[in-house]
Amino acid sequence: MTKALNVLGTALEPCSTHPMTGFLRDGCCHAHSEDLGGHLICARVTADFLEFSKKRGNDLTTPQKAFGFEGLRPGDRWCLCALRFKEAYEASVAPKVILESTHERALDIVTLKQLQEHAWSN
Repeated sequence: MTKALNVLGTALEPCSTHPMTGFLRDGCCHAHSEDLGGHLICARVTADFLEFSKKRGNDLTTPQKAFGFEGLRPGDRWCLCALRFKEAYEASVAPKVILESTHERALDIVTLKQLQEHAWSN
């Protein structure tokens, strides 16, 4: 089995385990054939982005206890759908991105330049 790569061409690093993220809920933004949303971009969400997402029909702030989801708060890391990131980018509300934890398949939807413009630096 080959290791997953990030957009920088190096090994994909974990995004977050608290809150637990990723389509597989393993903390990584892996590409998976059953993940129709393409949760590939590791982002540090902002209040503006969370409000934008909620208005687009994806409320990430309200806890969903049945699914073990506590709801996101600004500053949390989360594997975003690449298309949602693209929409947020076009609306000027894209959150910061952790490039080392963003799967290379995100480049099928957005450009490396777009991701680099929003790169999170510690």
